Amino acid sequence: MRTGGRGLIMVAVSVVCAVTVLAAPGTAFATPSPPPSPSASVPAVTDEDLEAVRKKLDGLYRAAAVATDEYNEAEEKAKKQSAEIVRLARKIVRGQERLDDLRDRAGAAAAAQYRGGGLPPEAHLMLSDDPQEFLDGAGRVRQGEHATRGLLGELTRTQQDLEQYAADADAQWRKLEAGRKARARAQKKIEKQIEAAERLEAELAKEERERLARLEARAAREAQATWLSSGVLDEIRGEATAQGEKAVAYATAQIGKPYQWGAEGPEAYDCSGLTSQAWASAGRGIPRTSQAQWRQLERVDVEDMRPGDLVIYFGDASHVGMYVGDGSVVHAPRPGRAVTIAGAGSMPILGVVRPDPDTAA
Repeated sequence: MRTGGRGLIMVAVSVVCAVTVLAAPGTAFATPSPPPSPSASVPAVTDEDLEAVRKKLDGLYRAAAVATDEYNEAEEKAKKQSAEIVRLARKIVRGQERLDDLRDRAGAAAAAQYRGGGLPPEAHLMLSDDPQEFLDGAGRVRQGEHATRGLLGELTRTQQDLEQYAADADAQWRKLEAGRKARARAQKKIEKQIEAAERLEAELAKEERERLARLEARAAREAQATWLSSGVLDEIRGEATAQGEKAVAYATAQIGKPYQWGAEGPEAYDCSGLTSQAWASAGRGIPRTSQAQWRQLERVDVEDMRPGDLVIYFGDASHVGMYVGDGSVVHAPRPGRAVTIAGAGSMPILGVVRPDPDTAA
Protein backbone atom coordinates (compact mmCIF):
# COMPACT_ATOMS: atom_id res chain seq x y z
CA MET A 1 0.00 0.00 0.00
CA ARG A 2 1.04 3.64 -0.20
CA THR A 3 3.42 4.88 2.52
CA GLY A 4 1.64 5.68 5.72
CA GLY A 5 -0.76 2.76 6.00
CA ARG A 6 -1.66 -0.72 4.86
CA GLY A 7 -4.09 0.55 2.28
CA LEU A 8 -7.82 0.45 2.04
CA ILE A 9 -8.33 -2.54 4.33
CA MET A 10 -6.23 -1.19 7.20
CA VAL A 11 -7.58 2.33 6.69
CA ALA A 12 -11.12 1.00 6.89
CA VAL A 13 -10.30 -0.89 10.09
CA SER A 14 -8.69 2.21 11.60
CA VAL A 15 -11.68 4.39 10.74
CA VAL A 16 -14.09 1.91 12.29
CA CYS A 17 -12.00 1.75 15.46
CA ALA A 18 -11.76 5.54 15.65
CA VAL A 19 -15.49 5.98 15.22
CA THR A 20 -16.11 3.38 17.92
CA VAL A 21 -13.81 5.17 20.38
CA LEU A 22 -15.29 8.60 19.65
CA ALA A 23 -18.79 7.29 20.08
CA ALA A 24 -18.11 5.69 23.48
CA PRO A 25 -19.53 7.76 26.35
CA GLY A 26 -17.12 9.18 28.89
CA THR A 27 -14.07 8.60 26.73
CA ALA A 28 -11.03 10.55 27.92
CA PHE A 29 -8.66 11.89 25.31
CA ALA A 30 -4.92 11.98 25.92
CA THR A 31 -2.56 14.35 24.21
CA PRO A 32 -2.24 13.05 20.66
CA SER A 33 1.03 11.38 19.93
CA PRO A 34 3.15 12.83 17.14
CA PRO A 35 2.75 11.26 13.72
CA PRO A 36 5.30 8.63 12.82
CA SER A 37 8.37 9.79 11.01
CA PRO A 38 8.74 8.94 7.35
CA SER A 39 11.31 6.35 8.31
CA ALA A 40 8.85 4.50 10.53
CA SER A 41 8.16 0.96 9.32
CA VAL A 42 4.85 0.29 7.55
CA PRO A 43 3.11 -3.01 8.31
CA ALA A 44 3.29 -5.33 5.32
CA VAL A 45 0.12 -6.18 3.45
CA THR A 46 -0.38 -9.91 3.69
CA ASP A 47 -1.62 -12.26 1.01
CA GLU A 48 -4.76 -12.66 3.13
CA ASP A 49 -5.36 -8.92 2.83
CA LEU A 50 -4.88 -9.05 -0.93
CA GLU A 51 -7.09 -12.11 -1.21
CA ALA A 52 -9.85 -10.12 0.48
CA VAL A 53 -9.26 -7.33 -2.03
CA ARG A 54 -9.36 -9.84 -4.91
CA LYS A 55 -12.71 -11.24 -3.78
CA LYS A 56 -14.09 -7.74 -3.33
CA LEU A 57 -12.94 -6.79 -6.83
CA ASP A 58 -14.50 -9.95 -8.25
CA GLY A 59 -17.79 -9.02 -6.63
CA LEU A 60 -17.71 -5.46 -7.93
CA TYR A 61 -16.83 -6.46 -11.47
CA ARG A 62 -19.44 -9.21 -11.50
CA ALA A 63 -22.06 -6.71 -10.37
CA ALA A 64 -20.91 -4.46 -13.22
CA ALA A 65 -21.23 -7.41 -15.62
CA VAL A 66 -24.82 -8.03 -14.54
CA ALA A 67 -25.64 -4.35 -15.03
CA THR A 68 -23.90 -4.44 -18.42
CA ASP A 69 -26.21 -7.27 -19.48
CA GLU A 70 -29.18 -5.16 -18.35
CA TYR A 71 -27.87 -2.23 -20.38
CA ASN A 72 -27.22 -4.33 -23.47
CA GLU A 73 -30.64 -5.97 -23.30
CA ALA A 74 -32.34 -2.56 -23.00
CA GLU A 75 -30.24 -1.34 -25.93
CA GLU A 76 -31.29 -4.30 -28.09
CA LYS A 77 -34.95 -3.72 -27.26
CA ALA A 78 -34.57 -0.04 -28.12
CA LYS A 79 -33.17 -0.93 -31.54
CA LYS A 80 -36.10 -3.24 -32.25
CA GLN A 81 -38.62 -0.69 -30.99
CA SER A 82 -37.08 2.06 -33.10
CA ALA A 83 -37.25 -0.17 -36.17
CA GLU A 84 -40.88 -0.98 -35.38
CA ILE A 85 -41.73 2.71 -35.05
CA VAL A 86 -40.17 3.37 -38.46
CA ARG A 87 -42.16 0.48 -39.96
CA LEU A 88 -45.39 1.76 -38.45
CA ALA A 89 -44.67 5.30 -39.63
CA ARG A 90 -44.32 4.04 -43.17
CA LYS A 91 -47.60 2.14 -42.83
CA ILE A 92 -49.29 5.30 -41.59
CA VAL A 93 -47.99 7.29 -44.55
CA ARG A 94 -49.15 4.63 -47.04
CA GLY A 95 -52.48 4.30 -45.25
CA GLN A 96 -53.06 8.04 -45.32
CA GLU A 97 -52.31 8.10 -49.04
CA ARG A 98 -54.76 5.26 -49.57
CA LEU A 99 -57.39 7.01 -47.47
CA ASP A 100 -56.96 10.23 -49.48
CA ASP A 101 -57.36 8.27 -52.73
CA LEU A 102 -60.52 6.56 -51.47
CA ARG A 103 -62.00 9.89 -50.39
CA ASP A 104 -61.25 11.35 -53.82
CA ARG A 105 -63.04 8.43 -55.44
CA ALA A 106 -65.99 8.78 -53.10
CA GLY A 107 -66.13 12.51 -53.91
CA ALA A 108 -66.05 11.76 -57.63
CA ALA A 109 -68.96 9.33 -57.24
CA ALA A 110 -70.99 11.94 -55.35
CA ALA A 111 -70.23 14.55 -58.04
CA ALA A 112 -71.39 12.17 -60.77
CA GLN A 113 -74.66 11.64 -58.95
CA TYR A 114 -75.10 15.41 -58.67
CA ARG A 115 -74.51 15.86 -62.40
CA GLY A 116 -77.20 13.25 -63.01
CA GLY A 117 -79.77 15.53 -61.48
CA GLY A 118 -79.70 13.92 -58.15
CA LEU A 119 -81.82 10.99 -59.39
CA PRO A 120 -80.65 7.56 -58.42
CA PRO A 121 -79.56 5.25 -61.28
CA GLU A 122 -82.70 3.12 -60.78
CA ALA A 123 -84.89 6.12 -61.60
CA HIS A 124 -82.98 6.80 -64.81
CA LEU A 125 -83.52 3.20 -65.87
CA MET A 126 -87.23 3.32 -65.23
CA LEU A 127 -87.47 6.32 -67.56
CA SER A 128 -85.76 4.42 -70.39
CA ASP A 129 -87.92 3.20 -73.31
CA ASP A 130 -85.29 0.71 -74.56
CA PRO A 131 -85.68 -2.75 -72.90
CA GLN A 132 -82.08 -3.78 -73.72
CA GLU A 133 -80.78 -0.55 -72.32
CA PHE A 134 -82.86 -1.23 -69.22
CA LEU A 135 -81.34 -4.71 -68.80
CA ASP A 136 -77.80 -3.50 -69.44
CA GLY A 137 -78.30 -0.63 -67.09
CA ALA A 138 -79.69 -2.87 -64.36
CA GLY A 139 -76.47 -4.86 -64.44
CA ARG A 140 -74.40 -1.71 -64.22
CA VAL A 141 -76.51 -0.53 -61.26
CA ARG A 142 -75.86 -3.74 -59.40
CA GLN A 143 -72.15 -3.44 -60.14
CA GLY A 144 -72.21 0.19 -59.07
CA GLU A 145 -73.99 -0.59 -55.84
CA HIS A 146 -71.47 -3.34 -55.10
CA ALA A 147 -68.56 -1.01 -55.90
CA THR A 148 -70.01 1.73 -53.71
CA ARG A 149 -70.44 -0.63 -50.80
CA GLY A 150 -66.87 -1.88 -51.35
CA LEU A 151 -65.56 1.67 -51.49
CA LEU A 152 -67.28 2.61 -48.24
CA GLY A 153 -66.08 -0.60 -46.58
CA GLU A 154 -62.51 0.01 -47.68
CA LEU A 155 -62.70 3.58 -46.41
CA THR A 156 -63.81 2.29 -43.02
CA ARG A 157 -61.14 -0.43 -42.88
CA THR A 158 -58.39 1.95 -43.93
CA GLN A 159 -59.44 4.44 -41.27
CA GLN A 160 -59.45 1.67 -38.65
CA ASP A 161 -56.00 0.49 -39.78
CA LEU A 162 -54.64 4.01 -39.46
CA GLU A 163 -56.02 4.32 -35.96
CA GLN A 164 -54.45 0.96 -35.00
CA TYR A 165 -51.08 1.91 -36.50
CA ALA A 166 -51.13 5.16 -34.54
CA ALA A 167 -51.98 3.31 -31.30
CA ASP A 168 -49.20 0.76 -31.93
CA ALA A 169 -46.68 3.53 -32.64
CA ASP A 170 -47.67 5.29 -29.44
CA ALA A 171 -47.18 2.05 -27.48
CA GLN A 172 -43.75 1.58 -29.02
CA TRP A 173 -42.80 5.13 -28.11
CA ARG A 174 -43.76 4.44 -24.49
CA LYS A 175 -41.69 1.25 -24.49
CA LEU A 176 -38.79 3.13 -26.03
CA GLU A 177 -38.93 5.74 -23.27
CA ALA A 178 -39.10 3.02 -20.60
CA GLY A 179 -36.09 1.37 -22.22
CA ARG A 180 -34.19 4.63 -22.19
CA LYS A 181 -34.75 4.92 -18.46
CA ALA A 182 -33.71 1.29 -17.96
CA ARG A 183 -30.48 1.92 -19.85
CA ALA A 184 -29.79 5.01 -17.77
CA ARG A 185 -30.31 3.05 -14.54
CA ALA A 186 -28.08 0.22 -15.74
CA GLN A 187 -25.39 2.69 -16.81
CA LYS A 188 -25.35 4.24 -13.35
CA LYS A 189 -24.99 0.79 -11.80
CA ILE A 190 -22.12 -0.07 -14.12
CA GLU A 191 -20.27 3.17 -13.52
CA LYS A 192 -20.78 2.92 -9.76
CA GLN A 193 -19.40 -0.62 -9.54
CA ILE A 194 -16.45 0.06 -11.84
CA GLU A 195 -15.61 3.30 -10.03
CA ALA A 196 -15.62 1.46 -6.69
CA ALA A 197 -13.36 -1.26 -8.10
CA GLU A 198 -10.96 1.28 -9.57
CA ARG A 199 -10.79 3.15 -6.25
CA LEU A 200 -10.03 -0.11 -4.50
CA GLU A 201 -7.23 -0.96 -6.93
CA ALA A 202 -5.89 2.59 -6.77
CA GLU A 203 -5.21 2.10 -3.05
CA LEU A 204 -2.69 -0.57 -3.90
CA ALA A 205 0.95 0.20 -4.49
CA LYS A 206 2.57 -1.08 -7.68
CA GLU A 207 4.12 -4.08 -5.94
CA GLU A 208 0.79 -4.93 -4.35
CA ARG A 209 -1.04 -4.72 -7.68
CA GLU A 210 1.51 -7.13 -9.11
CA ARG A 211 0.97 -9.51 -6.21
CA LEU A 212 -2.78 -9.17 -6.66
CA ALA A 213 -2.42 -10.11 -10.34
CA ARG A 214 -0.43 -13.18 -9.32
CA LEU A 215 -3.14 -14.12 -6.84
CA GLU A 216 -5.78 -13.78 -9.56
CA ALA A 217 -3.73 -15.97 -11.90
CA ARG A 218 -3.17 -18.55 -9.17
CA ALA A 219 -6.89 -18.70 -8.36
CA ALA A 220 -7.68 -19.21 -12.06
CA ARG A 221 -5.04 -21.96 -12.38
CA GLU A 222 -6.35 -23.76 -9.32
CA ALA A 223 -9.92 -23.62 -10.60
CA GLN A 224 -8.83 -24.89 -14.02
CA ALA A 225 -6.79 -27.69 -12.44
CA THR A 226 -9.76 -28.77 -10.34
CA TRP A 227 -11.97 -28.77 -13.44
CA LEU A 228 -9.47 -30.79 -15.47
CA SER A 229 -8.90 -33.25 -12.61
CA SER A 230 -12.52 -34.39 -13.07
CA GLY A 231 -11.44 -35.93 -16.39
CA VAL A 232 -13.88 -33.78 -18.34
CA LEU A 233 -11.33 -32.98 -21.04
CA ASP A 234 -10.94 -36.70 -21.75
CA GLU A 235 -14.57 -36.78 -22.84
CA ILE A 236 -14.49 -33.71 -25.11
CA ARG A 237 -14.11 -34.88 -28.69
CA GLY A 238 -16.24 -32.42 -30.64
CA GLU A 239 -14.88 -30.80 -33.78
CA ALA A 240 -15.80 -27.32 -34.95
CA THR A 241 -18.22 -26.83 -37.82
CA ALA A 242 -17.24 -24.59 -40.72
CA GLN A 243 -19.22 -21.76 -39.12
CA GLY A 244 -17.71 -22.54 -35.74
CA GLU A 245 -14.21 -22.27 -37.18
CA LYS A 246 -15.04 -18.85 -38.60
CA ALA A 247 -16.44 -17.69 -35.25
CA VAL A 248 -13.36 -18.93 -33.39
CA ALA A 249 -11.05 -17.28 -35.93
CA TYR A 250 -12.83 -13.96 -35.47
CA ALA A 251 -12.81 -14.15 -31.67
CA THR A 252 -9.15 -15.11 -31.39
CA ALA A 253 -8.20 -12.34 -33.83
CA GLN A 254 -9.49 -9.85 -31.22
CA ILE A 255 -7.02 -11.00 -28.55
CA GLY A 256 -5.32 -8.00 -26.97
CA LYS A 257 -8.19 -5.58 -27.58
CA PRO A 258 -9.56 -3.92 -24.43
CA TYR A 259 -12.72 -4.75 -22.58
CA GLN A 260 -15.33 -1.99 -22.64
CA TRP A 261 -18.85 -2.46 -21.35
CA GLY A 262 -21.50 -2.22 -24.05
CA ALA A 263 -18.89 -2.51 -26.83
CA GLU A 264 -19.31 -4.74 -29.89
CA GLY A 265 -16.03 -3.96 -31.63
CA PRO A 266 -14.10 -3.51 -33.64
CA GLU A 267 -11.84 -1.61 -31.22
CA ALA A 268 -13.16 -3.01 -27.92
CA TYR A 269 -15.63 -5.59 -26.63
CA ASP A 270 -17.55 -6.72 -23.62
CA CYS A 271 -17.93 -10.47 -23.11
CA SER A 272 -21.16 -11.02 -25.05
CA GLY A 273 -20.26 -8.33 -27.58
CA LEU A 274 -17.28 -10.51 -28.53
CA THR A 275 -19.26 -13.75 -28.82
CA SER A 276 -22.23 -12.24 -30.68
CA GLN A 277 -20.00 -10.45 -33.18
CA ALA A 278 -17.86 -13.56 -33.69
CA TRP A 279 -20.92 -15.57 -34.67
CA ALA A 280 -22.30 -12.71 -36.76
CA SER A 281 -19.05 -12.80 -38.72
CA ALA A 282 -19.71 -16.49 -39.34
CA GLY A 283 -23.13 -15.67 -40.77
CA ARG A 284 -25.29 -16.62 -37.80
CA GLY A 285 -26.97 -14.03 -35.62
CA ILE A 286 -27.33 -14.84 -31.93
CA PRO A 287 -28.72 -12.92 -28.93
CA ARG A 288 -26.64 -9.95 -27.78
CA THR A 289 -26.34 -10.66 -24.04
CA SER A 290 -24.88 -13.62 -22.15
CA GLN A 291 -28.15 -14.09 -20.28
CA ALA A 292 -30.18 -14.12 -23.50
CA GLN A 293 -27.64 -16.48 -25.07
CA TRP A 294 -28.16 -18.82 -22.12
CA ARG A 295 -31.95 -18.57 -22.33
CA GLN A 296 -32.38 -18.84 -26.09
CA LEU A 297 -29.61 -20.99 -27.54
CA GLU A 298 -29.63 -24.78 -27.46
CA ARG A 299 -27.86 -26.23 -24.44
CA VAL A 300 -25.35 -29.06 -24.68
CA ASP A 301 -23.43 -31.06 -22.08
CA VAL A 302 -19.97 -29.83 -21.23
CA GLU A 303 -18.59 -33.19 -22.36
CA ASP A 304 -20.14 -32.65 -25.81
CA MET A 305 -18.93 -29.10 -26.45
CA ARG A 306 -16.98 -28.25 -29.56
CA PRO A 307 -15.01 -25.17 -30.64
CA GLY A 308 -17.40 -22.29 -31.28
CA ASP A 309 -19.77 -23.28 -28.49
CA LEU A 310 -20.35 -20.67 -25.79
CA VAL A 311 -19.48 -21.37 -22.15
CA ILE A 312 -21.80 -19.47 -19.79
CA TYR A 313 -20.46 -18.60 -16.35
CA PHE A 314 -21.83 -17.93 -12.86
CA GLY A 315 -25.30 -18.69 -11.59
CA ASP A 316 -26.74 -15.52 -13.10
CA ALA A 317 -25.24 -16.12 -16.57
CA SER A 318 -23.39 -12.82 -16.29
CA HIS A 319 -20.31 -13.87 -18.28
CA VAL A 320 -19.61 -15.81 -21.46
CA GLY A 321 -16.59 -17.08 -23.34
CA MET A 322 -16.15 -19.05 -26.57
CA TYR A 323 -14.67 -22.53 -26.41
CA VAL A 324 -11.65 -22.81 -28.70
CA GLY A 325 -10.52 -26.35 -27.87
CA ASP A 326 -7.94 -27.92 -25.56
CA GLY A 327 -9.94 -26.90 -22.50
CA SER A 328 -9.68 -23.17 -23.22
CA VAL A 329 -11.97 -20.24 -24.00
CA VAL A 330 -11.39 -16.84 -25.55
CA HIS A 331 -13.20 -14.10 -23.67
CA ALA A 332 -13.28 -10.42 -22.74
CA PRO A 333 -12.78 -10.62 -18.95
CA ARG A 334 -13.62 -7.27 -17.35
CA PRO A 335 -12.75 -3.55 -17.29
CA GLY A 336 -9.01 -3.05 -17.15
CA ARG A 337 -8.34 -6.31 -18.97
CA ALA A 338 -8.05 -7.30 -22.63
CA VAL A 339 -9.52 -10.11 -24.72
CA THR A 340 -7.51 -13.20 -23.86
CA ILE A 341 -7.36 -16.99 -23.71
CA ALA A 342 -8.23 -18.59 -20.38
CA GLY A 343 -8.95 -22.02 -18.99
CA ALA A 344 -12.57 -22.96 -19.62
CA GLY A 345 -12.83 -24.11 -16.00
CA SER A 346 -11.14 -21.07 -14.46
CA MET A 347 -14.57 -19.64 -13.57
CA PRO A 348 -17.70 -21.40 -12.30
CA ILE A 349 -19.43 -22.91 -15.36
CA LEU A 350 -23.20 -22.60 -15.52
CA GLY A 351 -23.49 -24.47 -18.80
CA VAL A 352 -22.73 -24.58 -22.51
CA VAL A 353 -24.88 -23.39 -25.44
CA ARG A 354 -24.54 -24.00 -29.15
CA PRO A 355 -25.25 -21.29 -31.74
CA ASP A 356 -25.34 -23.77 -34.67
CA PRO A 357 -27.13 -26.89 -33.38
CA ASP A 358 -28.51 -27.81 -36.79
CA THR A 359 -25.05 -28.08 -38.34
CA ALA A 360 -23.18 -31.35 -38.04
CA ALA A 361 -19.54 -31.24 -37.03
